[in-house]
Amino acid sequence: MCLSTVYKNEKKPETMVMNNVMTIRCEEDTVILTDLMERTVAIQGYLESADLVDGFVIIRTAE
Repeated sequence: MCLSTVYKNEKKPETMVMNNVMTIRCEEDTVILTDLMERTVAIQGYLESADLVDGFVIIRTAE
């Protein structure tokens, strides 16, 4: 199973949004994340990059 940690704008501990993310869905200008416990977080922005080998995703936001 490939789970990822999602960060806002850059991969730093203080920018982590959610870990153990199992699904990522993009709808217009919103990225919707769902973790292993089926908790959901919606972030306004877009998917910038995903490194599935190292298990991290970067979402670019206006902040």
